Amino acid sequence: MRSVRTIPVLKNIPVIVRVAMNVPVENGVVMNDYRLRRAVPTLTFLSSRGARVILVSHIGEKGTETLEPVAKALGKRIPRVSFFPETIGPRVRDAIRAMVPGDVLVLENLRRDKREQANDLSFAKELAMLGDVFVEDSFDTCHRKHASIVSLPKLLPSYAGLQLEDEVTELRLALKPKHPSLAVIGGAKFSTKEGLLSLLLSTYDKLFVGGALANDFLKAKGHEVGKSLVSAGDTSGIQALLADEKLVLPLDVVVVPASVIGTPEQQTKARVVSVEGVRPDESILDHGPATEALLTSLAKDAKTILWNGPLGNYENGFVSGTDAFARAVAKSGARSVVGGGDTVASIESLGLLPKFSFVSTGGGAMLDFLADGSLPGIDALDNTHLSS
Repeated sequence: MRSVRTIPVLKNIPVIVRVAMNVPVENGVVMNDYRLRRAVPTLTFLSSRGARVILVSHIGEKGTETLEPVAKALGKRIPRVSFFPETIGPRVRDAIRAMVPGDVLVLENLRRDKREQANDLSFAKELAMLGDVFVEDSFDTCHRKHASIVSLPKLLPSYAGLQLEDEVTELRLALKPKHPSLAVIGGAKFSTKEGLLSLLLSTYDKLFVGGALANDFLKAKGHEVGKSLVSAGDTSGIQALLADEKLVLPLDVVVVPASVIGTPEQQTKARVVSVEGVRPDESILDHGPATEALLTSLAKDAKTILWNGPLGNYENGFVSGTDAFARAVAKSGARSVVGGGDTVASIESLGLLPKFSFVSTGGGAMLDFLADGSLPGIDALDNTHLSS
């Protein structure tokens, strides 16, 4: 990757930056601006050197949300930020021409145009008309093959932003851990994590599988998992992973009758049982205290900890297992590399962010990078011939 630091001229140059602005917004207010804070160094670097900085990003999955409140939140972090309610076209180009050196302009949600997710080259070409240089600084989306991520970089001289550089450096280091080492993978969807789990078992001293992903492993061991979330598709690869003595699974779990999940009764109906004690009508929603103690012990002894994904049904309020492990990692003194939206939410809610060595802006992107060593959006930046 070519670094944004190596762009030869920036004064009055329109620079398109793919930035991470997909943040939680409620009633027009940004609820967590961690990704915006991580974007500040690159944007300050460009703005302070006189570039006209044009920000493109998405928010939400459906393409209906607006980036206007996110632009307002970013404006509290850096000066001279404005929002324009369109993404491409002559009005946008007029707005860019009206910018002065150092201005930052946030364009509307890329996904309002269906061609973005379809990786339509015509859309990428319209985006390329907005600037002279492209900077990729949205690591969290680099695993997506969308127009602004893999096609736009091929149309302009393209560089990696400071945040993207940090992500690549830190995650590469995470694959060379100091020992004893502990990897913890939560979340769900075994099919998207099988390759990474195999890699981590060959790299780390202990691999703990938690969250809904653990349900697949418990089921494969013959345990009752009731109505718990399990992966669809082929999970036959689990048997080979279960044979590895480095693999660690939950000892006990928090279960709730499936019929009350999402109701006010779910917390009062919750009970802690061993992994052998789940009933057919129950769902596993979190880890129990014995598992929390086990993870705390493993974290205390570790010199490197890699963690991605929540350890319980975080969105439904089952946060105890995730929060307990966050506290354990913060106290461990280990070099800690973590990622995933709910994981970061836990760390921030507990005020523990400064205690972690590196917190990635990516969830799925972090996992894919660890498994594959690169991402489509990073590979697309390999166009150094354009600088000649």
